[in-house]
Amino acid sequence: MKPSTFALFLAGAVLAGCGGMKKKNADARPASANPQVLLLGEVHDNPQGHKLRYEELRKRVEAGWRPAIAMEQFDRDQQDLLNDAQKGCVDAACVIRLMKKPGWDWQQYYGIIQLALDHQLPLIAVNLSRAEASKTVRDGLASGFDEKTRAAYRLNEPVSADFRKAQENEIREGHCNMLPDMMLPGMVDAQMARDVWMAKLIRDQQPRDVVLIAGNGHVRKDLGVPYWLNAVQPALTVRSIGYLEPKGKGKYDEVREIPAAKREDPCGKFRK
Repeated sequence: MKPSTFALFLAGAVLAGCGGMKKKNADARPASANPQVLLLGEVHDNPQGHKLRYEELRKRVEAGWRPAIAMEQFDRDQQDLLNDAQKGCVDAACVIRLMKKPGWDWQQYYGIIQLALDHQLPLIAVNLSRAEASKTVRDGLASGFDEKTRAAYRLNEPVSADFRKAQENEIREGHCNMLPDMMLPGMVDAQMARDVWMAKLIRDQQPRDVVLIAGNGHVRKDLGVPYWLNAVQPALTVRSIGYLEPKGKGKYDEVREIPAAKREDPCGKFRK
């Protein structure tokens, strides 16, 4: 497959002591409190999961929590436009219209965006653009980061073989075991680059707490954003919640079970 075709395929398919006494860590908080980073997953086309997740966040915000809301649905190169939209809009429909971001069922995200507007919670764009994802496929995981970030997240070093293999298996299964093996390394690099950017942009919001709105794969403790959040100091309190249909998998701090959405055979498009 030619490199240009490869990139287009991916684009479409594809977070001290003093006076002899120990001082309590300023970020330490009770287990029942909101974490510094709350990762809320989703099955993109499952409305019931979206409703449950919105209620989870709404209750916390209405109880007084004021996190920034990082969203996979917006590309990071759109942050200036997102800032302007949030300043100029009074309803979520206005933000969605101004962002001009196709490919998502925006009705499912209306409530969260409106919650951010009503409570003046910053919206943070954390995904890669198609162009950035294609560059990563072509040039490798480290290619989209500056030297400081490469060093902090050890991006110039190979990840463990087990970690990469697990990522490959997830991508292969997610594409109905119909991807050519030659495509997997680049797609794994792009997936990891998304997770690193999410982790980095979440850390950039500190000391403000952050909620990440993203697919279940991104909020997995074993493979997703938590893995990269834990790669850098200082440590943050992180909690991940997966919203899983039956047979869903992955490691999370909590799982919310949701009924499977009615949908056409997701593998049908790969058989054509």
